[in-house]
Amino acid sequence: MFTRPLFRFVPDGTRIKFMRGRIIGLLTSAVLSTASVVLFFYPGLNLGIDFRGGIVMEVRTPGPADFSRLRTALAAHHARDAGLQRFGAVNDVLVKMEAQPTEAQTQAEVNAVHAAVLEAQPGAQVVRTDVVGASVSAELFRNGLLALGISLLMILVYIWFRFEWQFAVGAVVTLILDMTKTIGFLAVTRLEFDLVMVAAILTVIGYSTNDKVVVYDRVRENLRKYKSMPLRELIDLSINETLNRTLATSSTVFLASLPLALFGGATLSGFAWTMLFGIVIGTSSSIFIAAPILLFLGEHRLRRDAQAAQPAKGKAKAPAE
Repeated sequence: MFTRPLFRFVPDGTRIKFMRGRIIGLLTSAVLSTASVVLFFYPGLNLGIDFRGGIVMEVRTPGPADFSRLRTALAAHHARDAGLQRFGAVNDVLVKMEAQPTEAQTQAEVNAVHAAVLEAQPGAQVVRTDVVGASVSAELFRNGLLALGISLLMILVYIWFRFEWQFAVGAVVTLILDMTKTIGFLAVTRLEFDLVMVAAILTVIGYSTNDKVVVYDRVRENLRKYKSMPLRELIDLSINETLNRTLATSSTVFLASLPLALFGGATLSGFAWTMLFGIVIGTSSSIFIAAPILLFLGEHRLRRDAQAAQPAKGKAKAPAE
């Protein structure tokens, strides 16, 4: 026995005409994605140590970190280029430095920073030290971009085999637009773009793909069910029928990511904020971008396939009569 849920985002029988806003949705998406591409080149992404190389030391002081004393001590030990950043608790500090040409110079730089920190705040501890060379960072950046490209290709192949080509093109174009907006978000917020952010973008792509497959699957079912219904009305009907599921899933993931964004510290907060942005973009794009693209690509082709199925069915029944 099935029971109705106690809470629904929209009442049963909702008939919102989403396709009326298809032009505005596509134009808004195009403008935002174009701006994101411009931001990617200027001012560019704030590359993390994984992609630009360098040294990162995580320091934990016995009390609240005194940044003025730390900077004075670093200058005294000839480490003026070291950058300080607070993260997490008031006694957690990140010290960032440029990569050094040789291993000996790198070790000397780390030792100088360690001595400066102990001089400024006795009892401080170096929790971790990460060093990434220039060649390694270039390889990581190349592999990260390759991972994004392969994921989009695999999604195209999957949806192409599961649905018609119009669905596959609509989904992949929408995912590319979602990805460019996410990169624009990273460029504006200046969150560090590292391997964790690559994982965040891949997670956003996966979530957004799932959301679009849900809508597309209902469109395909309704194409078989309502063979004479205009495609525009059919897409509106399909979105309305899946709207509660879409909003419920998005809200669950959003609420699960929000505490990580607020209290996750430097390690997790960037990932979580990117996820929150991606959830909003992915959910809205399923309605206002992926669906309109499907309407433009399949307005004649998909309906022609449905109408062609009716005469074929009639001919098959003729001998039995």
